[in-house]
Amino acid sequence: MRQTLRTEVLVVGGGTGGVAAALTAARMGAQTVLVSETPWLGGMLTSAGVAAPDGNELMAWQTGLWGKFLRAIARRQPGGLDHAWVSFFTFEPKAAADLFAEWVKATPNLTWMVGDLPQAVLRQGDRILGVEFTSLTIHAQITIDATELGDLLALGEIPHRWGWEWHAETQEPSAPLAPTPLTQTYPVQAPTWIVVLQDYGEGATAPEIPPSPLWDERKFRGAWAGYDLQHFLNYGRLPGNRFMLNWPQQGNDYGVGLERLVGSPQERQAFCQEARWHAQDFACYIQRHFGRRYGLAEDTFPRFPDQLGGGAYALHPYYRESRRLIGVTTIQEQDILPSALPPVDAQGHYTGIAIGNYLNDHHYPGMELPLMPKSIRWGGRWTGTPFVIPYTTLIPQRVEGFLVAEKNISVTHIANGATRLQPVVMGIGQGAGWLAATAIRQRKSPQELVGALDLRSLIQECRQAIFPFFNLPLLHPEWEAWQLRALETFDPALPLPWTVAIAQPTPMTVSAGMQTLTGEFVQLGEQAYQLRTDQESWPLVTLHPTVNDRLQTAKHGQRLSVMGFLNPYAPWMRVEHVA
Repeated sequence: MRQTLRTEVLVVGGGTGGVAAALTAARMGAQTVLVSETPWLGGMLTSAGVAAPDGNELMAWQTGLWGKFLRAIARRQPGGLDHAWVSFFTFEPKAAADLFAEWVKATPNLTWMVGDLPQAVLRQGDRILGVEFTSLTIHAQITIDATELGDLLALGEIPHRWGWEWHAETQEPSAPLAPTPLTQTYPVQAPTWIVVLQDYGEGATAPEIPPSPLWDERKFRGAWAGYDLQHFLNYGRLPGNRFMLNWPQQGNDYGVGLERLVGSPQERQAFCQEARWHAQDFACYIQRHFGRRYGLAEDTFPRFPDQLGGGAYALHPYYRESRRLIGVTTIQEQDILPSALPPVDAQGHYTGIAIGNYLNDHHYPGMELPLMPKSIRWGGRWTGTPFVIPYTTLIPQRVEGFLVAEKNISVTHIANGATRLQPVVMGIGQGAGWLAATAIRQRKSPQELVGALDLRSLIQECRQAIFPFFNLPLLHPEWEAWQLRALETFDPALPLPWTVAIAQPTPMTVSAGMQTLTGEFVQLGEQAYQLRTDQESWPLVTLHPTVNDRLQTAKHGQRLSVMGFLNPYAPWMRVEHVA
């Protein structure tokens, strides 16, 4: 007999945004059901294998669930998180999946169901009533689409986009004027099937990685041009001498026949099989060039029935783009650039619910798209300029009882290159869960909240920053006061300020595992630092605003003592304290 359930909030998809939405809605008191395809929660961060998140790395932007996740995973990951050079935070995917599962199981009001796939969206007129799955039906007051490819948008016939917009539509600086070979070849960004290699040790012989039916070594020629072997592998280095392969240069991005992702289930399965084989061939190519010291890290992912992945291969592709909602408002490239005005509703009220800062990063194998730059030097390195996600991009224009919480927000193809990253999506998911719980509390639909939404509880209850201040981390005693003050006093006609006039700087930290270096401070250029000791020189970088200020005012040639975390694979020292 088919099971029927009723709940206040239904979250479909257990990825980065879905688990954040479900946890937040339930913690705010809403009866919530989370339905995930596999027992591994976390999506991009876990089952897709991208255990090297990009963006929101500065201490000031480690807020909400993203900040809690970083602090929790650092505590349970032996050796810390400093292993790679593409990210400050790398970890075992299983450690993160276990963490998310523990959080979900310990949350009252939250029921987690595994293994059911959505088959139909229940709809009456312009209201979504729930979802019919393979073996059960769930009715909900609010349904949240957190699937990897925005599947509920299609099943529910909810207006959405797929593909490119042209300059005449959006006036985006980087949007093409008309179709080009690039836009015709790649309607969306290419996904990547992650594979993890293991260093078996000098003199060891790893099992041979066989080529797939798609084998053609010419696909990978030039993959590590400009890099030596170790720097190439250390790009996504994980604990335990493992290497996450998510390599864009003639690597394992796969973009052949991308339209199949929104075709029939058989077409999507065919694409995924090819993408999985392509990753296998990249691993095989590496082993044939660098030797059998390197092989597959077979115990990285679990093996589930009817899954193409498992072992050394992620459980599904890392999707960079999905169907995209047509929402109350749409994020365009202009909204993620440094000169962007704050997002507001028709009445001029601020609408930001999450922040991001990553550069605008697009993946098209063998082709490049020129994009407007949005990077600055900070903390001794390059980082992206901040931007804000409005809650109106999570709400459909006319369909009620429905929200989105993943890469499927209302965003253009161009701007998606910055909004798709893991920390941003976690913030989007937290915002979606907060919106759903707020609507339940007030007995309104999300559409009815537009123009009348009090964002203070998102700051106070969820501890999520909605204003991107470089110099105000969550641990600062003035954090909440400044977030609330900015909400009350911001000027919709002016760009958001990036710093505030705090009375005292954020205290520098001393944590377990830190090392101390003393030597000659060398300023190589603007925001480019080294510390020369008697033995060697270490580049200095920091995520801490007070340390950033201290490094900027340090004198070239002065003797300096710093404390932090050495990362020989980047290489750099991540400084958290300057004596």
